[in-house]
Amino acid sequence: MKKWILSSVLVLLIAALAACGGSKEESADKGEKAEGLLSDGKLIVGVTAGEHEEIMEQVKELAAKQDLEIDIKTFSDYPIVNEALEQGDLDLNVFQHEPYLNEQKKDRGYDIVPVGNTITTPMGVYSNKIKDIKDLKKGAKLGLPNDPTNGGRSLLLFEKAGLIKLKEGVGETPSVKDIEENKNDYEFVELEAAQIPRQLDELDAAAINSNYAIESGLVPTKDAIFIEDKDSPWVNIVAARAENKDDEAIKKFLSVYQSDEIKQFIEETYKGSVIPGW
Repeated sequence: MKKWILSSVLVLLIAALAACGGSKEESADKGEKAEGLLSDGKLIVGVTAGEHEEIMEQVKELAAKQDLEIDIKTFSDYPIVNEALEQGDLDLNVFQHEPYLNEQKKDRGYDIVPVGNTITTPMGVYSNKIKDIKDLKKGAKLGLPNDPTNGGRSLLLFEKAGLIKLKEGVGETPSVKDIEENKNDYEFVELEAAQIPRQLDELDAAAINSNYAIESGLVPTKDAIFIEDKDSPWVNIVAARAENKDDEAIKKFLSVYQSDEIKQFIEETYKGSVIPGW
């Protein structure tokens, strides 16, 4: 009887140890799968509405054929997209140029880096009141984005159009305080970039980012009364957390985005309003 009891106890102990061993092995498997961005089988990519979202839909479709699943998250405003990436809600984002990212990093301490180029979206000046930028009257109200990088980009565009003159050495991010010459006493109205198209009737003209222009039904190459050159240095980027910059999933994503198929889609769809930047 004692021998039977002892044998039973040994069997139970062995079974318990086996179960524990199985749990550890299972946990190890889960830990191994958690390495890299594709642990859950997909990349979560943040974009802004407009051309970035439209292009990403094509990238998603093409990536699926290469066993790369992309989950697209669309945002309406710039500032929260980097915050979502920093907090881990996104794996990548595609919506900004590097000067904007650098400004955000300086202000908010983000550990986010560019990992590849996407597109260039020439900024344009638009108006519902005039057809030629030379027809702007003295004291006209000019709208521009209120963030430092896009605001500075707008002022450089106004200068190139001959509306103002900026101080020497202001770099890529001048502010309205850096305007040295404003002969026609233009009034500069700083607004959230996404709001400017909706405020265009209240302004005489405004500098608008192409993604917001396109989203509001404007065609940059047709409707802008002045537009950046096609060799604009403001190329957009793919951004990732620094810890993931060399992840194989990101490399695969970039190879899909920068493919001939996506380049052809961009050129045929936007006809110069959006330009491949790679």
